[in-house]
Amino acid sequence: MNVGNSSIILDPLLPWPVLWALAAVAALFVGFALWRGLRGWWLRGLALAALLIAVGNPSVQTEDREPLSDIVILVVDESASQRIASRPDQTAEAVARVEAEVARLPNTELRVVRLGDADENRGTLLMDALTQAMAEEPRARIAGVLMVTDGQLHDVEQAPDVPAPVHTLLTGEDGDWDRRLIVRNAPAFAIIDEPITLTLRIEDQGDVPAQLPQRAQIEIAVDGNEPQVFDVPIGEDLNLPVTLRHGGINVLQFTLPEAPGELTTRNNAAVVQINGVRDRLRVLLVSGEPHAGERTWRNLLKSDASVDLVHFTILRPPEKQDGVPVNELSLIAFPTRELFLDKIDEFDLIIFDRYKRRGILPSIYLDNVRRYVEDGGALLIAAGPDYATAESIYRSPLSDILPAAPTGRVLEEVYRPTVSELGQRHPVTEGFAPDLETEPNWGRWLRLVDVVSDRGDTVMTGVEDRPLLVLDRVGEGRVALLASDHAWLWSRGYDGGGPQLELLRRLAHWMMKEPDLEEEALTVTAEGQTMSILRRTLEDGVGPLTVIGPDGETVTLDLTETAPGRFAAEWTAPEIGLYRLSDGVEEAVVALGPASPREFEETIASAERLEPVVDAMRGGVRRIEDGVPGLRLVREGRAAAGRGWLGITPRDAYVTADVRVSPLLPAWAMLLLAAALAIGAWLREGRR
Repeated sequence: MNVGNSSIILDPLLPWPVLWALAAVAALFVGFALWRGLRGWWLRGLALAALLIAVGNPSVQTEDREPLSDIVILVVDESASQRIASRPDQTAEAVARVEAEVARLPNTELRVVRLGDADENRGTLLMDALTQAMAEEPRARIAGVLMVTDGQLHDVEQAPDVPAPVHTLLTGEDGDWDRRLIVRNAPAFAIIDEPITLTLRIEDQGDVPAQLPQRAQIEIAVDGNEPQVFDVPIGEDLNLPVTLRHGGINVLQFTLPEAPGELTTRNNAAVVQINGVRDRLRVLLVSGEPHAGERTWRNLLKSDASVDLVHFTILRPPEKQDGVPVNELSLIAFPTRELFLDKIDEFDLIIFDRYKRRGILPSIYLDNVRRYVEDGGALLIAAGPDYATAESIYRSPLSDILPAAPTGRVLEEVYRPTVSELGQRHPVTEGFAPDLETEPNWGRWLRLVDVVSDRGDTVMTGVEDRPLLVLDRVGEGRVALLASDHAWLWSRGYDGGGPQLELLRRLAHWMMKEPDLEEEALTVTAEGQTMSILRRTLEDGVGPLTVIGPDGETVTLDLTETAPGRFAAEWTAPEIGLYRLSDGVEEAVVALGPASPREFEETIASAERLEPVVDAMRGGVRRIEDGVPGLRLVREGRAAAGRGWLGITPRDAYVTADVRVSPLLPAWAMLLLAAALAIGAWLREGRR
């Protein structure tokens, strides 16, 4: 029994089993007296009860209590969707008003909990933040919970059991509307030059103006090139065919122009990264005559299962007269027209290995090869001694695209191929030599065709720093000239050999326009919200890098040279979204997080998801734009929301500082009472 801070307790002098046994014996005595018809049986029973109570030792327990303050938890949503339009100002206004209202209430404290975007694109975990805040406070002191949010949370099913009213102060405005771009499906890989289908959708949310057109223009750019504009309907799936033109990562950027009055443009853009892979690499290899290096090219190209190689070796040129009838020859005729006119555009790479003009390929065919390169094809010339003669392939329409002209001399000298200063920065030969002062321990070559390079990039040199490997871009295509036919010496291990396979592999991939081997490139990779930025260039330096964030904020970064021609930096972005990078020459885009961040899937403020949680605790939802309501004290179980006010429930929590226990009656008083009752029973029965 409790009375104020005091209560009556039993503190028996004997164990409870003994006390219950004594009570049973006392009941037997009282029953026996009643059976005998003794008139004082009830006095005997009272006497025994007094003795039992005395043994039970009833005491008064008095507590010295110190009252504790009530706690109001304020959860402030500061996720990305809360940082658009007027919501930051509304949030600040609501927090300031709640702080003032709580300060006005007696014996009440405020706990403010702020949360941002959850990692791994999990959105706004509002209930998780509330659960953690409640775990840090005694449950008996929680008098109320207020949440300042736009209502777009993603863990409402994790709502905790709150022992007090829960209220929502809703940001946003009643007339808000927004337009967003959705990428419904995008493959991670696609085959080059084969169409794939992306599914896009444009949706309008909220209070959309009636006069708004039901079509919008979407810009689609690939790898930062000039965007294409398409007129698409609103609210319908759009199947967009896309064909990748190069291997490696292809960055597709989709952008919607800002519509008048829409809430935010943060969800008007998306980036999709698709890795382009080649189904088959089609290569045409034409060897002018049998020689030791011919098998080197063949083995290299045949070692890759994805390469379809067509190889012709000219064994019997037209001028050869040996008297053998044509119908008795077992050689395959060279299908010149089919290869160089009809099907030339089907090849990804054409290699002329020690080829010289013998009348087999007319000038019109070689002119078609020139056209093929200018339209985006790739041509590799592996020059032999014939390149320096009057029969040189240079003395043909190909001279317009070849980067180096022969001088007419062939240098039969021993030399060691060397990476040039420019080659140290070029991706094809980068890293082959430790530095310019250290000559690599490569095997020596024995022949060099003397050429004069009037354009292109000389990445390797031979005798007296004369050009050995020259690379050039012609129109949309690429050309490489190797001014020696002795690369095969490395494959045979002559004089220690050299990086022949890696050199030829890089050379072929550069000609196939692999992004990883571009001379001028700006690449960005992301891990979480950290960007790793790499700028490759053939120049001696690069300018500062400008990073434009999804909110339009600009950051300038300085790149540090980590190797010749390589400049790098790392930067941690403040939030997920689409970032654009540019140094004035090269541009790149990168998406941190998913193509469609969860925070911007729904941006219209709504309390629909929170209403079950609020209603269960008799709370209320109020829009901040209508004014921040005041706070009142309400009793537990009463409605905790009304017009212009929200209620919190006082908890009257306390902590016990001291406890005093004193007997209800002294022992002698209980014994005197029991004796008096026993004497009374004796007298009543004796009088009879």
